[in-house]
Amino acid sequence: MSLVLVTGSSDGIGAEIAAELTRRGHHVVRHGRHRPDLHGEFVVGDFASLASTRAMALSLPELDVVIHNAGWAPRGDRRPVTADGIEETFQVNVVAPYLLTALAPPSARLVFVSSDAIARAKLDVDDLQLSQSWTAGAAYANAKLALTALAFAVARRRPDLRCNAVHPGWIRTKMSDYSAPFGVARGAETPVWLATSFQPAAVVTGAFFHDRREVRLNPQADDRSVQSAVLAHCAALTGVDLSV
Repeated sequence: MSLVLVTGSSDGIGAEIAAELTRRGHHVVRHGRHRPDLHGEFVVGDFASLASTRAMALSLPELDVVIHNAGWAPRGDRRPVTADGIEETFQVNVVAPYLLTALAPPSARLVFVSSDAIARAKLDVDDLQLSQSWTAGAAYANAKLALTALAFAVARRRPDLRCNAVHPGWIRTKMSDYSAPFGVARGAETPVWLATSFQPAAVVTGAFFHDRREVRLNPQADDRSVQSAVLAHCAALTGVDLSV
């Protein structure tokens, strides 16, 4: 039995990941911005707030697995900025997982829930928050690409860990307006497999998966200069160095 944190697990794919892990006998710590009326262990953290994310990270016990599932996609044509002065898509999808990884006790397995949207993303390392040419679609795709670069950077620096990224598929959730073809059980399959399986294909590190198969969708994720730029930018925003 493993102790597993699933971020963004109040509903959607995250809730199904947590439920499936529980069914398999694992001890699951769920997370959300507000505590729902649920049984079991739950931590509260607002990933659009550095202070809230930091407090949550420092409160965590030693975990066997962390599944970084929490994410956020903007709508409309207004570039959202948090109270910390950070573009919100980048803060929730990239900076928050960075802070958790930097401040929480190290875990043997890390699973970063990304997206196939990274295939159309292009990171400008001098403008990772898209201050000059923001659109909602580009902000989400670029944030997920930066998250994938973060995952690969951690995998490269800590080969003793199992650190991978995953595209869960086009899943019916609030983020997709419930219009996608697949249910949350399909979206949970590969993250749960990466978190728990000891099959040879699942115990690699620094890989991107979809439907339990390795895929490569954007070479920038593997580019060490891009990885270093993402780490440096997150360190500058948070004042915390990811010393892995």
